[in-house]
Parts: sequence; C-alpha cells; structure tokens
Amino acid sequence: MLTRRAFLQNTIATSVAALSTKTDGFAVEDDLVIAGGRVIDPKNNLDGVLDVAIQGSRIRAVGANLDISNASKILNAKGRLVVPGLIDIHTHTRFMEMPSICLSDGVTSLIDGGSQGADRIDEILAVARAAPNLVRVLLNVARTGITRPVGELMDLRNADVQAGQQAIERNQELIVGLKARLSDTVAADADLEVVRRAQAIVSPFNLPIMVHVGNTASPLPAILELLKPGDIVTHVYTQQRHGIFTDDGQVLPEVLAARDRGIWFDIGHGRIGHITWETGARAIDQGFLPDTISSDWSVAGSTDQVFNFPNVLSKFLLLGMSLPDVIKCGTTNAAQVFPAFHDRGTLSVGRPADVAILDLREGPFEFVDNEHTPRTGNKKLVATDTILNGRHIPSVQA
Repeated sequence: MLTRRAFLQNTIATSVAALSTKTDGFAVEDDLVIAGGRVIDPKNNLDGVLDVAIQGSRIRAVGANLDISNASKILNAKGRLVVPGLIDIHTHTRFMEMPSICLSDGVTSLIDGGSQGADRIDEILAVARAAPNLVRVLLNVARTGITRPVGELMDLRNADVQAGQQAIERNQELIVGLKARLSDTVAADADLEVVRRAQAIVSPFNLPIMVHVGNTASPLPAILELLKPGDIVTHVYTQQRHGIFTDDGQVLPEVLAARDRGIWFDIGHGRIGHITWETGARAIDQGFLPDTISSDWSVAGSTDQVFNFPNVLSKFLLLGMSLPDVIKCGTTNAAQVFPAFHDRGTLSVGRPADVAILDLREGPFEFVDNEHTPRTGNKKLVATDTILNGRHIPSVQA
C-alpha cells in the first residue's frame, strides 16, 4: 500500500509541473469561477454564500449570483468552504516534496521555521526556489541549524552575528526573519543572550525573530522584555515550564502586555511538549486566542498529531474557537506577520488567486494532542481543492 507521501508525489506531479511552468504575467488560459460556496474572508468581513471569479492569476470578483455564463470553468463549491489560500508560518521544509504535499492540503504559502543556519542555508533556499507555492525562510540563529541530540546553542559560538547577517544579506528575497530555539536542552542557560544576538542579527534588516519557548532557563517575562513589535512567540500553548500561565493557571499579565505592544503569539503545534488539550482550553477559556495557528510539520515528523494543516486547524474548533476565528488564524493574521505575505490571506479583488476549498465534515472524529491524549470532536476540516495563482489542484484526500 502506498504511503501518503508516495501517493502525493505520484498524483501531484502533473499539477505541480504545470504550476511551475512560467508564463508571461502568470497568465492562464481560462477563467475559473468557484460557485456557490460559503466564502469566509476575515480581512473583508465576508461570511456567506458567494461566487469567486478568477481572471488569470488574480481575483476578479467576489459576490452573490455573479454572471458565470462566460466562464471557461466552473467549480461547484456548494456545501463547502471557500477561504483564502492557507498560510502555515511554522513548518520544516527539509525535503523537496514537502511544499507540494502542503499545497494539496490547501496551503498556498508557508514558512520554513529555522531548519538551517548560515552554514547550510542554501539547502532550504533551494527548496523554497523550487516550490510551486510561496515559500519563505527563517534563518536559524545558530549557524549550524537545528542539531540533535546536542542542541545547536549549547556552544554559544554558533550564535554568530556576523555569519547570520551575511546569510541574510545574500538572500534577502527569501529570508524573512530569524528563528531561535530557547529550550534549556538547546540553549542551556543562555536563552537571553541568544535573543540578544538574534536581535543583533536582524537589526540592519528590520526583520522579526521567532522564539521557541517552553522549558527555558529564564521565565517567559524576561524573554518577552527582549522582543520588539512584530516578533513571534511560537509554542504559545506549551504545557512545559515557563509557559504563558501563572502558578494558579491565569495568563501572565506580561503576556497580555506583550500582545498589546505588537508581539504575535503562534501555536506551532509540533509533536512533543507544545500543546495539550488542557493548556489550549485554559487559554481559550480566558479569551487568549492564538494570533496564528501553525503546524510545525515536516515530512519526516508526520504523526497522528500533525499530518496536515487542516487537521491542526480542526483541533481549535474542538477547543471552542469559532470557524471564522480559526480561518483567520490560518489566513488573514498569518499574512500580516510577514511582509512577503501581505498580498495573501484574502480574497480581495486584484489579489493573487490563492484559494483553499474545504469540507467541514460532521463527526465524530478522534484527535490527539502532544501527550497522545485522544479527544472526540464533531467537526473536521478537509481540503478538497486548492487554487494557486489561478490554477486548480484537486486534493488527493477529497
């Protein structure tokens, strides 16, 4: 039996080849109309049954009962959700096929979250350049990139400011920020110095840093003091030491203050120690919703916890977030974090025609958290079709 990875490689090949073929102005031969779906576009406060008309690679119109008589292709979306192309701001794209796999799941834009540092950044940049979807990269603060079992920042010399700046200088079109893993198994007790060096690296380029928290040597408020507006805290719902909660389970006032001054808080679901049902429910019950939902997914790390982005989004429906808020965290908000995505995450007229079509299926469905604790939900998002720059890609899961 074919694995999902092998199946996707075989079935997407033709579509990806077509998407990768460059044409003048990204022009496509036919118009496409997505008809009769429930359009959710948080940026434009849209939530209703509408049509989406695409001309070439751009959104031409969004409205009720559009004249579709001259459309070359009509995609019937009745009973489905039509949303901006999904944006996953925390993945690990070590393998060439991963962006295409994400594309089949409705993800039209994604970020590699610091897989490599200055010494081997060209490996990840090659994946970004070859990808059919829009892929951008966070440089790891450690010039070695992620290392295991000995963490990349156990030798603080790896946090080389000059090497980091030189890597960004050479690749400003693709590197959109910097990533620092701060757990004590990675950075020992030097987490604050790592953040200082990270800020020094990005300062000439006015770029954000993303910090991985949980089991840090320093309390979270000390880390937050070193962050600037536009920086990102990932693994925000971690159950590990020095997370977002006080000893009595309330969201730290310093966390609320950090959000008020422009710090983003991202999920970074991942596999180990980053989220439990308990921590997620506690934060959401207190009104502390994530700004962005991301998967922290890689092909090598695919598990029952994280096997596609819509599945990760579905867990937040189970935790009590509304459907529009979940979509917002995976589209509109995500597009605001990085300037490279500022024209994405919306179905506004004239914007790139990146669209995800999703089924909202009725359960029961079983989901698991990072502790492999099962919980049953009654709704699940499944990608059925992706539109990338006006090109239609059916999902292999539909």
